[in-house]
Amino acid sequence: MNVAKYIDHTLLKAVATTDEIKKLCSEAKEYGFYSVCVNSGNVELSKKELEGSDVKVCSVIGFPLGAMTKESKIFEAKDAVAKGAEEIDMVLNIGLLKSGENEKVYEEIKEIKEAIGDKVLKVIIETCYLTEDEKRTASELTVKAKADFIKTSTGFGNSGANFEDVKLMLDIAGDKAFVKAAGGVRDFETAKKYIEMGVMRLGTSSGIKILNGEKVGEGEY
Repeated sequence: MNVAKYIDHTLLKAVATTDEIKKLCSEAKEYGFYSVCVNSGNVELSKKELEGSDVKVCSVIGFPLGAMTKESKIFEAKDAVAKGAEEIDMVLNIGLLKSGENEKVYEEIKEIKEAIGDKVLKVIIETCYLTEDEKRTASELTVKAKADFIKTSTGFGNSGANFEDVKLMLDIAGDKAFVKAAGGVRDFETAKKYIEMGVMRLGTSSGIKILNGEKVGEGEY
């Protein structure tokens, strides 16, 4: 099992420097990660650094709160794609979801997917803030809106992926979407178990430690 090919090598902290983004891209090429996952302001640099490799550029949008207007998220997504992003990880509007405004949540996901066309859209539902019913609803709306992935977490909430949530998401996704587990993937065995469950992507800033069999400390994404 080539675990590296499931990993989005991630650096999303506010203080990430240009040199750190360059290092992220260099590591992604060296270890054969599927993509680098960066804030939209780092897409252009990442694309340049990864030129000539098969590592993709993934940009988060509406990150990390998801509380921006639909129009601002659409603009950010289109801009990131124009600058070289091949995948978009959006945070859905958690407040709207918890208010029962399901149609607005659905429309936002649908319109962002339409705006980026054939580029991959992953929807971060931020499971740590949701009830079981809300997790189910968020996953169902994501599939209905024809997004490509349901994703567990930003890594900035109070917890990340767990096996129970991932199983729920996989059951709802069925053959219509994929699942990305992010946040809390801290060792090789956990990564391997998620992949065996059917997860198609893992989001982590600790991919190198995971591949090297090292234990990742608490608090690391």
